[in-house]
Amino acid sequence: MAMMSPGTGSSERPGGSALSEINITPFVDVVLVLLVIFLITAPMMLRGIDVKVPKTEAKNVGPEERLMLTVTKEKAIYLDNQPITLGRLEGVLVGLRQRNAKAAVFLRADEGVAYGVVVKVMDAVKKAGIERLGMVTEPIPPPTRGQ
Repeated sequence: MAMMSPGTGSSERPGGSALSEINITPFVDVVLVLLVIFLITAPMMLRGIDVKVPKTEAKNVGPEERLMLTVTKEKAIYLDNQPITLGRLEGVLVGLRQRNAKAAVFLRADEGVAYGVVVKVMDAVKKAGIERLGMVTEPIPPPTRGQ
């Protein structure tokens, strides 16, 4: 029968010493990869509704509390990124006006949308009793020298 000498059990390493340090290099690699993935995907998650607004020379209005009404090229209507029908829009805006008498709505319509669709949306806002209706546009960049 073979005898095992003390100290040669399976709990010890072949070299005789226990591992006293943890190698964190793989952990750091995983964390850095996750950080890079987060940095790349985070800006993509903040996208809104794609609308190409017309350009104007007027100055932009400063930031304030506002309700954004969007009309896409496909004639879809969104109230603060939530889809809404033209029929429901007036009722929702009436409720908003009752909560806040100085409610303001900013209309952002794609430049390819028919003028009649935009007028119908503006009419629903006015019927709801909201007097402060602004149009969102994109500023025209100033001409560069040499043109």
